[in-house]
Amino acid sequence: MRLRPAVAATLTAFVAALSPAGLASAGPSAAVTPVKVTVNARAGLAAMPGTGLGVNDAIWDAELGTTAVSDRLKTAGVRMIRYPGGSYGDIYHWKTHTAPGGYVAPNTDFDTFMASVRRVGAQPMIIANYGTGTPGEAADWVRYANVTKGYAAKYWTIGNENYGNGHYGSGWEADDHADKSPAAYAQGVVAYADAMKAADPTIKVGAVLTMPANWPDAVVADGDAANWNQTVLSIAGPKIDFVDVHWYPGGGTAGEALAKPEQIDDAVYLLRRQIARYAGAGSDRIGISLTETNVGVGEDTQPGALFLADAYSGLLANGVFTVDWWDVHNGIGTISTVAGQTDYGDFGMLSSGTCTSDGATCEPPLNTPFAPYHGLAMMNDFARPGDRFVRAGTDQALVTAHAARRPNGDLAVLLVNKDPDNAHPVSIDYAGYTPAATTPTVFSFGNGDTAVHSARTGSATSQTLPPYSLTTLVLHPAGEPAGAPAAPGLPTASAVTDRTATISWPAAAAGTHPIAKYEVYRQNGTTSEELGETAGTSMTVRNLDPGTRYTVNVLARDTAGKVSWASPPLTFTTGSPATSACTVRFTDQNDWASGYVAGVDVTDNGPDPLDGWTLTFTWPTGRQQVGSGWNATWTQDGRDVKATSLDTNGRLAAGATVSIGFVGAYTGPNIPPGVFRLNGEVCTTTE
Repeated sequence: MRLRPAVAATLTAFVAALSPAGLASAGPSAAVTPVKVTVNARAGLAAMPGTGLGVNDAIWDAELGTTAVSDRLKTAGVRMIRYPGGSYGDIYHWKTHTAPGGYVAPNTDFDTFMASVRRVGAQPMIIANYGTGTPGEAADWVRYANVTKGYAAKYWTIGNENYGNGHYGSGWEADDHADKSPAAYAQGVVAYADAMKAADPTIKVGAVLTMPANWPDAVVADGDAANWNQTVLSIAGPKIDFVDVHWYPGGGTAGEALAKPEQIDDAVYLLRRQIARYAGAGSDRIGISLTETNVGVGEDTQPGALFLADAYSGLLANGVFTVDWWDVHNGIGTISTVAGQTDYGDFGMLSSGTCTSDGATCEPPLNTPFAPYHGLAMMNDFARPGDRFVRAGTDQALVTAHAARRPNGDLAVLLVNKDPDNAHPVSIDYAGYTPAATTPTVFSFGNGDTAVHSARTGSATSQTLPPYSLTTLVLHPAGEPAGAPAAPGLPTASAVTDRTATISWPAAAAGTHPIAKYEVYRQNGTTSEELGETAGTSMTVRNLDPGTRYTVNVLARDTAGKVSWASPPLTFTTGSPATSACTVRFTDQNDWASGYVAGVDVTDNGPDPLDGWTLTFTWPTGRQQVGSGWNATWTQDGRDVKATSLDTNGRLAAGATVSIGFVGAYTGPNIPPGVFRLNGEVCTTTE
């Protein structure tokens, strides 16, 4: 949360130090080559949840329960509101409506909050006090909320940023427990979940994790057997329904901050891998909420709006069930000018109407929307509950694209121009969708605007994006074929090896004509690459690459040639060969959340010794680097890494192992290499 300035500044500086070079403006004299945008309606992603668009509200905010604020949030499409406010969740006692050590504003108690939630038409996300509370206190809150009052409050998280309790060195989160380890927190989650679900078995309970590549991800503290996420999932996984993470990606400049959403696919993928690996049987039931985020630069101005739309779209398309902005009101901070606009350093969506201590600068009147509020309103125009996100992309880093297909066949395309200086014309190509040849409805929000604008302009294939702007096209289909089959259900993968996987899916409902076959497609960027087809509801795909992430969709085609919408996506990762002429054991031996010491043990499984060897692998992302290494000559070219034997260890006997290693660095989610090759041979990978 953003209420403890010293800690917030420290963490922001720390995360900013991890950031890659930011996005640079193309420059006022740059050529206006049209940006190529590709939208692939066959490449289905997650559906927009009913809880997708969220915000944080807090007991120190005197405007929390006012009709003026509720009306603003309802208009922007808010469907989840978090309470009682970040780290205040670990000092707040709901029965007495007190927060020792903090400020509680008048008219901000739980019933007042719930009245505002109902006016907005949202659901609450409630923080149960772990730091200074008890399981009994939390259970009483559930009982009061849902049994006594009938609020049907479904989502409850156990604490806020509990890894910030000092166990890893930095301490801003209240925690009265003598044992502040992740194991103690996880055992507490089990006790809280049992007590709270005894009061109402229908609630969903969440545990606090760290976002991959955000401190203290991967750090193992003294006395612990594993890092925070692994420990919490291993102990509390069977008891929880979702995990709760925060993401303040930082960035020293607006350009750096606006580049961060490109990490979302990898971060959510890595988080899901951790859940699957450590949370036990049935872990696929565990959802992900992201209940705090904000941009690092330009919080009240256009970077805030651009980041919000880009990040919310990316996270929701990856299946996160709510994204909650920090926060509704916050208060004036450091004054700056961003792209010609005054930024008040206020992390709120709405103005608090406050002034600097010397009175020299004052915010706009109370509840005046800042730019992120309009970014949220643009999200509401872009994706509604029940829409399915589909894959979209561009060939220009300064312009990003997202798309969502609506149940009625309409398609919405969101375009984000992160260039503060230049307009960018775009040409848009569509796969699996033919837009009507009519002028589309276009929603837009530009730098310095005070409202979202709507007009019918341009075409489905050609638009011009103003500098620093959000643009959403809403398109109607051209002759959408009636009677097409419904989309197949969510696919699953089984018997996954290094080269094959069996994909199965629930049958699609036929339309006017019987279903003739199902087609399985891999998402390769914005291109759908067919892996095969079958008349049944299961297919084994072959000739896959070892150690590779695959995202696939299934489409149904009927006897008349009509094609369904894409199924929900399935992501799986192939492994390494069960047996091979070599084995590699890759370990993260000591991690500090921006780098680590990697150990690599290489074993010759063949019948003959090796006279000279070369180990190669490719990093999954461009944000990972090999630094200094030992027991080999290490080089990196792009994402490709090579370790060559030395004169002293070049002869590797049959059955022998050589231990090498390096210091690795990362500025985003640190996904381990998927496959290793020794002298060109794919090795078996172990842990």
